[in-house]
Order: sequence, then structure tokens, then C-alpha cells
Amino acid sequence: MINPDDIDFAKGEGLVPAIVQHAETSQVLMLGYMNRESVKVTIKERLVTFYSRCKNRLWTKGETSGNTLALVAIHIDCDRDTLLVKALPAGPVCHTGTPTCFGDDAPASPGFLNTLERVIDERGTADPEESYVARLNARGLNKLAQKVGEEGVETALAGVAEDDEALKGEAADLVFHLMMLMRARGLSLADVVSTLEARHR
Repeated sequence: MINPDDIDFAKGEGLVPAIVQHAETSQVLMLGYMNRESVKVTIKERLVTFYSRCKNRLWTKGETSGNTLALVAIHIDCDRDTLLVKALPAGPVCHTGTPTCFGDDAPASPGFLNTLERVIDERGTADPEESYVARLNARGLNKLAQKVGEEGVETALAGVAEDDEALKGEAADLVFHLMMLMRARGLSLADVVSTLEARHR
């Protein structure tokens, strides 16, 4: 974890901006300000705490609503005067009820796939009577691979013969089942990204 003494609070007269990012999806959630004490409290309590400029006091996100931000990590930028806070939200981040302070129309993040991957792992060991993921996993790799093939064909057909909504739906089904197959083999999306990055070099 960072050392508060490494942060240059002097530039902002004791305050630094703190960009809060979802630790799993990388979606930007909000912007707040921190002073030295709020950084220390955040690290100690593992709950994101800001310095409220209007209340002139420390303010832990969710202290009244319960929609807290559980700290995962804090990073300092190269100029040491801005923080990137990675956190996991316990409910809507904005007081208006939206997931982020940038409204409902904030673009969807591909990072959501990381959350979905975790959900697949959790449901893989659930009761097959109650979980589609567990039920399909129980049928083995061959069935998973077959399902990926079926979804691939349906996606291709939608791409040439159906509208955009149908194509998006079929592509979502394909990605979901491909992720299931990868997890069943002990692999993850990070492995796919690494392969793509290596090809790009």
C-alpha cells in the first residue's frame, strides 16, 4: 500500500484529487478529494474516505447510505499529486442511485467480463438443479465445447441474416459459453489477452 508521505499535498493546498475506479471492471465510478488524514483512514479502515470540501471534514463514502467503497488499492500518478483508488462498491455509487457519478449513459466497460468470470467460478460449484453453469459443467468438456460451437454458428448466422440486437444477443451467448469453457480448462480471459498482446508486438 502507498505511503501518504509520498503524496504531494502542497500543490493542491492540502488536497489531491482521487479518481475511484471499480477494481473488477475498471469503470470510473467517481471523483473525490483526499487530504493526508483521509488517505490514512482509508488505508487503515479499508473503506474509501474523502475530505468533504463543503462539510469541511472527513467523509467516508456510504456513511449514511451504506453504499460504501471497499478499498482494494491506491496508486499515485507520476507527479505525485493525483490518486487512482481501486475499490469495490456496495451498491450505487452516486447519490442519484446510478452505478457511477457519470450517469446511466456511461459506456459499458469490457472489464465487466472479469466480474462475470468470477460469477462463473462461483456458480460452477453450485447445485446443478439451481444453476445453469453448474448443470452444463457437470456434462463435461465435450458438451461445453459443443455448446461453444453451436453458439459460434448462431452468431455467424445472426451476423449475416438478422438485426443488430439479435447479433448482440448471440455474441453475448458465445462469449459467455467460451468463458465457461476456458474456466473449465483452468484458463482465464487474462490468458487470452496475453496471447493477443504477444501477437500485437
